[in-house]
Amino acid sequence: MSAIGFFDRGWRSNPTGIAYLQGATAYTFTEAGELSCRIAHALLASGLTPQAKIAVLAPNDPLAWICVLGIWRSGYTWIPANPASPAAETAQLLGAFDAELVIYHSSLAGEARRLRDSLPAVRHWVRFGPDGSGPADTSFAEWIAPHPATKPAVDPAPEDVVSLAPTGGTTGLPKGVMNTNRSLSAFATHLMMAAHYGSADTVVNLAAAPMTHTAGLLSLAATARGGTVVVLPKANPHAVLEAIEQYAVTDLFLPPTVIYRLLEVLQEYPHDLSSLRYLIYGAAPMSVEKLRQALTAIGPVMMELYGQMEAPASVTFLRPDEHFVDGAIAPDARLSSCGRPYPLVQVEVRDDDGLALPPGTPGEICVRGDLVMKGYYKNPEQTALALRDGWLHTGDIGFFDDEGYLHLTDRRRDLIISGGFNVYPSEVEQVIWGHPAVRDCAVVGSPHPDWGEAVTAVVELNENSSVTEQELIALCKQELGSIRAPKTVHLVPALPRSVNGKVLKKTIREAFWRDQKTKI
Repeated sequence: MSAIGFFDRGWRSNPTGIAYLQGATAYTFTEAGELSCRIAHALLASGLTPQAKIAVLAPNDPLAWICVLGIWRSGYTWIPANPASPAAETAQLLGAFDAELVIYHSSLAGEARRLRDSLPAVRHWVRFGPDGSGPADTSFAEWIAPHPATKPAVDPAPEDVVSLAPTGGTTGLPKGVMNTNRSLSAFATHLMMAAHYGSADTVVNLAAAPMTHTAGLLSLAATARGGTVVVLPKANPHAVLEAIEQYAVTDLFLPPTVIYRLLEVLQEYPHDLSSLRYLIYGAAPMSVEKLRQALTAIGPVMMELYGQMEAPASVTFLRPDEHFVDGAIAPDARLSSCGRPYPLVQVEVRDDDGLALPPGTPGEICVRGDLVMKGYYKNPEQTALALRDGWLHTGDIGFFDDEGYLHLTDRRRDLIISGGFNVYPSEVEQVIWGHPAVRDCAVVGSPHPDWGEAVTAVVELNENSSVTEQELIALCKQELGSIRAPKTVHLVPALPRSVNGKVLKKTIREAFWRDQKTKI
């Protein structure tokens, strides 16, 4: 199936049902579907090159996502542009990805003006939203007005590139990941297999995290079932909890950092979350201790997804029931895993010679199957490095246990070698996360004259909580021994994060290596 086919499946089954809802604005499947057709015709009439790249620059908004559907329906490629990124970074991204047309929200008109001068290759700027259009761009209403609400005669092929998305960018300039109809279809199919619903169930997905990233793609599974996607502008914990109650939300995705805030809010402001069937977490490691808290406070609805942009969000999954053993919350050895592989991918843990390793032995996680990207845009060297021998080499280090659960130990680049010993930061982070005063942390290697690298923790505390550096070091020594325990701990008001909420370990690490005396 094509990526747009997942929306069309819901359109056929529930044409008068609400597909997208934000506040007082609602689109039925027919309204959203016909609008996406008009957008597709407008794109096809814009004089773009074959396989043109179209950027959508907007906050979470149903119309912005319908524009993505229109791009897919036209056969062109969507560039997810994050509205929270600095203008210079967005300009660099759209220039490198050869964007020819930008659709943007009126709230970002200032950003669009700053981008124009540095993006001469962009042929058209289309503006939607309450503020109309400016002199240098086209209003959305005028742009689509002449075009029919019928499906264009475009026949999508499985290998057509439908998404050109940047990698996380936490370790350098982002690469452009080319995902196809085939890879996004594998992703959406995996999610539908993991999240079980009966034919009579009412599916309500809450898109609270950025739709430019995982939340948008996850909405495909809801619309494929004829369900409703409720769109929030931001993942504000209070707004998320209120929306779950108000709309009887059945599933949503949140990164771990937002779930931590949710738990804090729930302690003071209880909410009825009984409608929730799946709270999907991923995109970054999660504290096992906080996962236990979530299973108690929210219920048996937690489901983990592991993947990366190159194999979108569905290499392995840990079902809600797998978070429990014999009716009790599962032991840490299970909760710290990423789950088992989905059926449409092969996953192996391999050594540096490409040989599969036995259970319990760490190596690089390699993936093969329809889920895997086509390659990196205009980057044959990195493509060849990542896609070797028919496998995606993820750069993640992990191992399988005897039950077939995959455990992610760290990114290869994050490994700390201290005095000749390998230290995986994730092991240390799990211990620190377990302290009740800790909100979040990052462990990196800092320069040391004798050991090469010293294990160093940077820690963000919960509000009105306190703990000393020495107390955290003592805790780690007790749990992990002296070699893996941090030599120093830095308490900071907030960890540096990307616009997607990921902790920027590269930024933290560089601060130490640039000048050992630099404070984060």
